[in-house]
This record gives sequence, structure tokens and C-alpha cells, in this order.
Amino acid sequence: MSSVEQQGEPPPVSNSSSTCEVVEADSVNKYEAVAPHWFYSKVIDSRERWIPFSRQDSEKLEEAHNSRREEEQRVVPAEGGRYDVHLQKRLRHAVYWEEEVSEVRRCTWFYKGDKDNKYIPYPESFSEELEETYMIAVTLDEWKRKLESPTREVIILHNPKLMVHYQPVATSDDWGATPAEQGRPRTVKRGVENISVDIPCGEPLQIDHLVFVVHGIGPACDIRFRSIIQCVNDFRAVSLSMLQAHFKKAQEQQQIGRVEFLPVNWHSPLHSTGVDVDLERITLPSINRLRHFINDTILDVFFYNSATYCQTIVDTVASEMNRLYLLFLQRNPDFKGGVSIAGHSLGSLILFDLLTNQKDSSEDEDGKREGSQMGAYERGDTGGVKEILKKLELSEYYSVFEKERVDSQALAVCTEEELKDMGIPLGPRMKILHYVSSKAGSQDAQRQAPLPAGNEAKREDAPKAALGSAPQPGSGSSARGGAKRQNLDVGLGQVSANYPQLVYKPSIFFAFGSPIGMFLTVRGVKRIDPDYSLPTCKGFFNIFHPYDPVAYRIEPMIAPDLEFEPMLLPHHKGRKRMHLELREGLTRMGMDLKNNLLGSLKIAWQSFTRAPLPAVEAAASADAENEAEASLEKQTVHSDATPEEPAAGGKEETPPVNVGMLNGGHRIDYVLQEKPIESFNEYLFALQGHLCYWESEDTVLLILKEIYHTQGITLDQPLQ
Repeated sequence: MSSVEQQGEPPPVSNSSSTCEVVEADSVNKYEAVAPHWFYSKVIDSRERWIPFSRQDSEKLEEAHNSRREEEQRVVPAEGGRYDVHLQKRLRHAVYWEEEVSEVRRCTWFYKGDKDNKYIPYPESFSEELEETYMIAVTLDEWKRKLESPTREVIILHNPKLMVHYQPVATSDDWGATPAEQGRPRTVKRGVENISVDIPCGEPLQIDHLVFVVHGIGPACDIRFRSIIQCVNDFRAVSLSMLQAHFKKAQEQQQIGRVEFLPVNWHSPLHSTGVDVDLERITLPSINRLRHFINDTILDVFFYNSATYCQTIVDTVASEMNRLYLLFLQRNPDFKGGVSIAGHSLGSLILFDLLTNQKDSSEDEDGKREGSQMGAYERGDTGGVKEILKKLELSEYYSVFEKERVDSQALAVCTEEELKDMGIPLGPRMKILHYVSSKAGSQDAQRQAPLPAGNEAKREDAPKAALGSAPQPGSGSSARGGAKRQNLDVGLGQVSANYPQLVYKPSIFFAFGSPIGMFLTVRGVKRIDPDYSLPTCKGFFNIFHPYDPVAYRIEPMIAPDLEFEPMLLPHHKGRKRMHLELREGLTRMGMDLKNNLLGSLKIAWQSFTRAPLPAVEAAASADAENEAEASLEKQTVHSDATPEEPAAGGKEETPPVNVGMLNGGHRIDYVLQEKPIESFNEYLFALQGHLCYWESEDTVLLILKEIYHTQGITLDQPLQ
């Protein structure tokens, strides 16, 4: 109306004409343009679903859509930078991993699906037609409008609150009914605010830390047979919720952003080598599904213990983590945070073997490689052989070792006969064997030195090497080569392989449901030197569910003479779970009843067994009562302190437990609290216990707590 008044005095008109103009103006004002929201398609359970982008991403996509940049340049990063959306092609591409390209739509109109209550967006072109028809209907206040799509779908706009969609019918029935009158109508909605869908707000732009996650055996990672990508997506979503719940103050003060988790897949490259075809050729036809499952999952353990495929696995994991790291830096040039790694099941063992074979660049630069815990001859690099030969003034024989592909690990276990077969003369053979022998003796002396206090008498029984060599059967000393083979086991007993180097130094290593302890024991490692630490990683946390059949502890290998419980992870909401507190209360009550009963029986027994002398009876009974009371008081005090003793041994490190330097002097083993339903039958939930980590808030919270602890940021409230 204001625009009309600014045009000056209008010519005289009749009252009826003025009324019509006012009605039309009011009708025009009723129409408001619909707010679009961007969606992408995804196949879930063999059905196509349309999932909304976060509000943050949708606004970025809409802004880029309305900009005047060239079509080819309109590539918008979405979902924390893990996907790129190509606006011209309306496609969504994964950045860090292989995934099917998904369709993207700018959505304004939706209809309800026929098999569920999920709303499906119309194509963009047809949505524009619907919006134009809706605008005309609102402007003219004329409804009952029909619109037919190219696929003969009919939409009827009865009024702003009632709009229906009819599926197309190939032929009309005998009564001559039209397509609009047949079939069950489906609801039509305009605007994303009118449909029931959860739209996330988005992720913080700032990335504080990067974590690579390596899966275990098989292509499926959880009980729902989901891939590592899907499981890590859940893990990341849980971390965002934990940040909002436990780091709210730091977020409000903009001290933190978020932690990025990226999956590392090694199963697909391994099984793309053609080994599946070879296995299929020899697999029996009976129980086909079970045999296929074993070939696809369980055999991964045997592959890793094979020299050929172990090399393929470690190369794949290391190269993939290096590729992801460099690509991440390329897409996030301002990233200044640290990097950590996490492994589930067999993936944790792969990472552990990689980390134990990393080189500390600072030691190399300072020339301290010879005195390091993991010498060059143990690492498996041909460069170490070259340096050893150069030091012994035998460089002219390097070509022989290079031709035979003898690296420093192989040199460590070479016998005199093997060196002779390679054509090495007697003099150089003696020099090489003497060097290797002296090297082994010096490192054995260093590894045997640090023992827990009071165990000096057991020094002779200690293993010859703490970590990096394992005692072999037949420990009697033999001449030259035989003794060398026993004392210089390859690395940690793992299959001989050339372990690649990572282009970064991990801050912390997290192991979920890890069999590291079991594999070390099977390899012959009986004890880990308390002074040993991973060359390039200072933190190590072994997290497991109490019913996980694959998980093993690490701390008893460092302190084998002590018995202590693992650290109990607190519940993310604080306190212990109710059934655990109830169990402890009942245990305490049972101990009190037992102690009281024993005290009463002791008094009764003493009264029956003593001689009935009148002069002594009164004094004896008084002494017995005093003794019983003192005993009861002592037992009561003991029973009251009993609940705190497990906490001291498993939670507060009081008295302190020497668990070595593998985690910087801090505890290594952390056990989750089982759920109440899981406590009824631990065998029934054993498999679930091994696959529960991806959605475990307690596990994620521990990771966030330790990561941000390195930055001096703590939880809003300490968990008890």
C-alpha cells in the first residue's frame, strides 16, 4: 500500500473497485516464498533414503547456489570437510575414502512414502512448478488445483493445509475413474519445517585433533555388519555429543572445537590381491555361508601371520594413514593440532607392530641410534645394514647383502653358515658376528637392569630381553650363530617385514578390544621392560569390555609379580552403574554378616572348651568378650575399608603401581562397566562385548579427556 501512496493522487474510482484492490493486495501479502533445504540420497537397508544436510551446510550450499561464480568452481565442502558437493552436477563425493556418489537436491516440496512415514523430496524442476501453482492459488484464493507430473503423478492442492499426491495408474478401471481418483492418497508438505525430520545444527569448524581409526578382521565392524566408515561416523557423532555434555565451558569460551575421526580400511586392498579367488578354488562346497564368512573374516588373522600378506597389510595401513594425513593437511592448512591413532581388535596389533618399528628422528639426528631401545639392526631397514658394514669397514660387501635382500633384522639372526653361503670370507664373518653378539649383550644388560624393587633374586629368571626380543626354546649357549639366533629374535617376534615409517608422530595410541597381550605372549615375550616406551608415541591406552573374548591385558606383562585390577572407566554420567553399586553393597553386607557370625562362633567355642573353674571362669569370659569385641572392631574396620581397596588398586593408583613408561608412567588397562542386562549372562553378550566400542560413550569420553588433557583442558566436572 505504501508504494501506491507514493505515486500521488489516484484518479476517482468507484467503491467496489477500491474494495477489490484491497482484497487483492491482502491476498498477495499472504504468499511467502518457501525456504529451501538441501538433502542427499543414501541407500540404507537396500532402500533409498533422503537425509538432510545440517543447517550449517545447507546455508553454505544455498549461498553458493545463489552466487554468480562459474559452475565448475561451485564445489562446497560439507559434513566437516569429509565430503564435497558439486553443485552443477548435484552430486556428493567422499573425500577421504571410497564411497558411491550420491545425489543432492535443493528441496522445497515433499510427499510421504508408501511404505513408511519418511518424506521424499520432489525433483527440483517439479518443485518449482508446485511452488508456482501454490503461489497462484494463494494469490487468487482459488484452490482445488491439479498438477500432473511427467510420470503421471497427480497432485491436488485442496487448501494450504491439505495437499495430496496420487500415484499413477497405467489403465483406467471399468468405471472410467481418473488417476487422481484411484489409489491411496499420500500427504504432500511444503517446506522442510512442516515434515518430521531431525536436522543437525552442524559441526564446529575448528579441528583440534586428528584420530585415525583402524578396523579389525573382516569387512564388518559391529553386530549390524556395518563398515568401518559407518562405525566411525557413529563414533564421531558420539564424540560431538560428549563435547557438548562435558566440555561445555571450554566450548562457550571457544577454547576447543572438535576432534576429527577418519577410518583406515585395509581389508579391501588385502582381498583385492586375488587371494579370494585362490581360496574359493580350494574351499569345500558344504556349509557355504560359514566357509565364506571364515574366508572373509577369521583368515585375516592368518594373513597377518604370513610373511607375504603381513607386508601387504602393514604397507596398506601405513600408506593409507600417511595419505589421509597429507590430504587432511592440504584441505585444512591452518591445522595445528596433534594426531593420534586407534585400532580395534587385530587393527590394534597392526598399529602396535608399526609403532614399535618406528624410528625416532631426534635420536637419528643426535647419533643415538646405537643406544636406543630399538636398535637399527632390529628395525628391518637396509640402511641399517649399510651403516653397520661401513662401521666395520666392510662396505664392499654391501652389494652381497643387498642382492640377498638381507635387512638389519635378517642380519641380526644370520648364522655363520648362512654368511658363508653368501660368500662372505672368514675374517669379515667373524667381525659381523662379533658385532651382532656384542650388540645383543649390551642391550640384554640394559633390559635386565630395571626390575621392581625386591626382585633382585629373580634377575637370573628374567627374560633376556624385555621388549624387542623373546626367549627361545633351548637357552643353552652354542657356538657363534646358534647363540645369536636365540638372543636376537626379530623385533617383537612378529613376522619379518619392512615396516614403513609414518610421516607424523602420534600423540596417543588407543587400543579397543585388543589381543596385543596374547600375541606378545604367543611370540615368546614374557615381560615388557618397565623402561620401554614406543619410539614415537608416548601414550598408550588399552580399553576393553569385561566380557570381550578377544581382549587381553598389558599391565601384568610389565609387573608380573603384582596382582591388581585394571582401571574402571567411570560412566559418562558419573558414578557407577546401579547394578555394580548394588553388587558391591551386597558383597559388603555379606562380609559383615560373615565376620559377625565368625566372631559369635568363636566366643561360643571358647566358652565350651575352657575348664569350668569358678575362680577363673569370670576372668576368662571377660577376656574372651574383650578379645571378641576387639576382633569385631578390627573386622568392622576392615570391612568398611574393603570397598575402598579395589578402588585404590584399580582407580586411584594408591598404593602406586609401577606400570612402566609405555604410557608415560600412567595406567594402561581400562575396563568398561557392563550394562545391567549384560551382567545376567556374560557368555550371551560376549560377541556384543567385542563390538560395543563404536557407540560407547565411556570409551569416547576417555579419548576426548586424554586428548584435551595434552592441551591443558579438563572436563567441566570430574567423573567419579
